[in-house]
Amino acid sequence: MNKGRLEAFSDGVLAIIITIMVLEIKVPHGSSFKDLTPIIPVLLSYILSFIYIGIYWNNHHHMMQTVNKVSGSILWANLHLLFWLSLIPFVTGWIGENHFGSNPMALYGFILLMSAIAYFILQTRIIKSQGKDSILSRAVGKDIKGKISPILYIFGIGFSFISPWISGSIYVLVACLWLIPDKRIERIIQ
Repeated sequence: MNKGRLEAFSDGVLAIIITIMVLEIKVPHGSSFKDLTPIIPVLLSYILSFIYIGIYWNNHHHMMQTVNKVSGSILWANLHLLFWLSLIPFVTGWIGENHFGSNPMALYGFILLMSAIAYFILQTRIIKSQGKDSILSRAVGKDIKGKISPILYIFGIGFSFISPWISGSIYVLVACLWLIPDKRIERIIQ
């Protein structure tokens, strides 16, 4: 299969995910800025989730630049990643509507953890398909951020039952780690 089809499909799914999230934000009644106060948690959860989807889109794009051919296992691994990412609008709405409650924050962390694992599986399938000396294999290297993120998500899930705000801070920290531009793939390609 042409990798362009996989990229186009993935881009479309991610665009729909973002669209679903924004459509879940209910417009408040009233024209005062004060009327926005009740939906601040919804807006904050949307912003965090938008950033996460953007991070996945960006990294997926860079990773696909290293792919020469798409195997069946890559297709399934990619679909697996999209499945977990497609659940982000649901948990985003749940944490926003319930003002970052413990159970919604735990489930949010679980979905982030599963998305990270799915991304790792996709990355592994690509490396296996392209070979140990492939561009992606060389670019990933020790993958410190990729190993730290799931550990932080597990801590975030645990802290959600102690303090959802600490949990949320951990999820923001992981997003910040990935917002820092990762030049590994670009450096190897150039």
